[in-house]
Amino acid sequence: MRVATWNVNSIRTRVGRVVDWMVREDVDVLAMQEIKCKPEQFPTQLFEDAGYEVALHGLNQWNGVAIASRLPIEDVEIGFPDMPGFLKGEEGPDLPKEARAIGATVDGIRIWSLYVPNGRALDDPHYHYKLDWLATLAADTQRWLAEKPDLPLALMGDFNVAPLDSDVGDPSLIPGVSTHISPPERAAFSAFETAGLTDVVRPLVPVGYTYWDYKQLRFPRNEGLRIDFILGSKAFADLVTGASIHRNERKGEAPSDHVPVLVDLEIAAHDEDDDDRPMIFG
Repeated sequence: MRVATWNVNSIRTRVGRVVDWMVREDVDVLAMQEIKCKPEQFPTQLFEDAGYEVALHGLNQWNGVAIASRLPIEDVEIGFPDMPGFLKGEEGPDLPKEARAIGATVDGIRIWSLYVPNGRALDDPHYHYKLDWLATLAADTQRWLAEKPDLPLALMGDFNVAPLDSDVGDPSLIPGVSTHISPPERAAFSAFETAGLTDVVRPLVPVGYTYWDYKQLRFPRNEGLRIDFILGSKAFADLVTGASIHRNERKGEAPSDHVPVLVDLEIAAHDEDDDDRPMIFG
């Protein structure tokens, strides 16, 4: 199975690029972020024509997440259980939930497409919302894996955190001033390792950015960030046989500012009538 994540930065603008890439790269499952549309506005037909079904969550022209798959999508969940909400200028437990998380099971793999809040600025309420959002997701992840230690689980998407100094090539990010690289954000990201997940791409692709700002010739100068990740449980990581960052998708006409991140999984066949299975003698 070939599984990928991509912040598409408006699916209506880039559906041709996205579907063409999926078909060309033989992708089975794609987690998308920043689809920026309501369900009725999503270009579902173009995905279906290419052989994919889609589960999505979008509320307006901001945020939005989706999962497209050639295989049946099951057990769709909108938002993780304790996901916090946000409303500028408001506080409290009942704030509106943004369209930032969708989970589904595909061929026994539990997949989450996630668009982590940006944070905006270190002194902005959105920054504290971001930290709370990440902490809550890490706590839910730890609980999921405590209940099902052998669950093949992948958290995929735009985490809006560059966890290592080597993940930062954009000179506009300044320690102590900028989001994405602050110690609390990096600690929030590392909490997923404590929860039982690992970055399944970095061991195979140790260097490379996944995002370049449109401004200041960031892409031609390769002044990017590595902020898009596939974090997997041990059961998921054990299935990974390959990984890649598709930098060339930042080129060409009207690209997203992010590029796809992809992993290959080796999943055993489920066909009980397969005569090629090894014989087991009792």
